[in-house]
Amino acid sequence: MSHPTEPVDPPFDVQKVQRLRKIVIWAFLIAVLAAIPFVGTRRDLGINAHELLQTVGLCAIFVCIIGRSWCSLYIGGRKKAEVVQTGPYSICRNPLYLFSFLGTAGIGAQTGSLVITGVFVVAAIALFYAVVGKEEQWLLARFAGEYETYKSRTPRFLPKLALWRDEQSLIVDPRFFLRTVGDGLIFVLAVPLFEGISIAQSAGLIDLKVPLL
Repeated sequence: MSHPTEPVDPPFDVQKVQRLRKIVIWAFLIAVLAAIPFVGTRRDLGINAHELLQTVGLCAIFVCIIGRSWCSLYIGGRKKAEVVQTGPYSICRNPLYLFSFLGTAGIGAQTGSLVITGVFVVAAIALFYAVVGKEEQWLLARFAGEYETYKSRTPRFLPKLALWRDEQSLIVDPRFFLRTVGDGLIFVLAVPLFEGISIAQSAGLIDLKVPLL
């Protein structure tokens, strides 16, 4: 008599890809941050527009933090065990990445430059798009028909609100939730960082050597 066995993970390490994603993202951010002090970040906008862009960006960062934390309530500890299809995952297959796009745009907006904001967004899309493709391959291999049905019904990034459905109760992994909140708070560091760069530029402590297009 045969006994049912647990599904075997496909030969794809999601955690390894996630770690690689974080390394690449941090490398990109460090490279950009190292270059920003030497470019004029206010040349493509007037002062009022500059401050407006910063304010909108700050709002985007906080929406990112709240949104990612919200998503973690549903996905925390469940990603490798089942196909999560409720809450934010009922209207979008990758809401965590969607909120991350928003946060990345918010970071770029703290420079007051539409050009740099655009660079941040394009880079984030390029980085996350590759990771999402790998993750979906893993999910298709592990959950087969169930994920195929979910994929055919639910958009990859742009939410389809008509699909919304929720659960009456959730089992929350506090460690995952707190880790997600902590990761999100890193986005807030962009505010004092870019303000410090701006003050240093205004005080002549940093020479602008490369004009911003």
